[in-house]
Amino acid sequence: MIQSNNSVLHSIPSPCFVLEEARLEQNLAIFQRVQQQAPVKVLLALKAFALFHGFPLIRQTLPGASASSLWEAQLAAEEFGGDLHIYSPAYRHQDMDRILNYADHLTFNSISQWQRHYPLIQQLSTPPSVGLRINPQYSPVETALYNPCQPYTRLGVSPEHLGNVLPPGIDGFLSHNLCESDSYALEKTLLSIEEFFGQFLPQLQWLNLGGGHLMTRQGYDVEHAITVLREFHQRYPHIQLFMEPGAAITWETGFLLSTVQDIIPTAELTNVMLDVSFTAHMPDCLEMPYQPVIFGAHPPQPGEKIYRMGGSSCLAGDFMGDYAFSQQLSVGDRIIFEDMMHYTMVKTTMFNGVVHPSIGILKKDGTFEMWREFSYPDYRARLG
Repeated sequence: MIQSNNSVLHSIPSPCFVLEEARLEQNLAIFQRVQQQAPVKVLLALKAFALFHGFPLIRQTLPGASASSLWEAQLAAEEFGGDLHIYSPAYRHQDMDRILNYADHLTFNSISQWQRHYPLIQQLSTPPSVGLRINPQYSPVETALYNPCQPYTRLGVSPEHLGNVLPPGIDGFLSHNLCESDSYALEKTLLSIEEFFGQFLPQLQWLNLGGGHLMTRQGYDVEHAITVLREFHQRYPHIQLFMEPGAAITWETGFLLSTVQDIIPTAELTNVMLDVSFTAHMPDCLEMPYQPVIFGAHPPQPGEKIYRMGGSSCLAGDFMGDYAFSQQLSVGDRIIFEDMMHYTMVKTTMFNGVVHPSIGILKKDGTFEMWREFSYPDYRARLG
């Protein structure tokens, strides 16, 4: 719980997504080290974090970005620059001319997608480097929603579908099979790629290891990851390695500020009504699911008052709990949901017409700068 008399937080409107500049710089320093000590280029995945106001700081460390759609590609080209990798599960034919105008590396999800669109690439005077997404037949991800290698997956080419001959014009592979994973999952991924696709590795120019490498999480063995990448490069020195972490770039680099609007007691617990919505503003909490950390809160102990956080929409399941606080909550108290930069703003909706969180940055000097506020015209414009 953050008391409303806190001067800095009181200056921030509620609700609001707040990026913390100092924490972002700490994360970027880790990726700077990885790129200096291992033969890999790290890209920003816009599917996890597309807050372009933060791009000037990120691109000081990362040489490029990855996009999963035409609109992400356009945003990356306009606001980030550098090397742009584009992959989509299914490209629309009418988008391809513009996509090809942006792409430095273009990856197809299937042989049929390659067959459909490759003739356009052949007509270009300066075509992008072309790749295929592969299914490495391994993923440590237990939640099916986030496991791209689950049975009957639609994502990536399996060994039996690729056969023994690499299609003409294919320069690289994309393997995306991790989610908030450690360095040992990275090691197993490379071993699996060698086992199932090793015959093609001598023909490749690049290998993109996708996202899910949570190098900025406490306890991640960065040194082991560097060793794994170095050893793979020693076996295949002609292959340029890429990674496109999403969550790891902005892991624990910001929060979602909210305010208590009402307190509703029941026989077993107390509902706290907030001006934010889990389904509209923090959808991963319900989809994964996971319980977000609240600053100043802790798991309830026997005898403690139990608070359940209620979202601002009318969806019955728009709640998250349970929490305990050292002091009783009151209307007007500030509630801070920690680690709310990745996969939040890119997935928010305006369901129910609830007030959409503003966006800003908490600078290293302790001052707050507003980047974006939303209003009724934003809600209305999405509908016609």
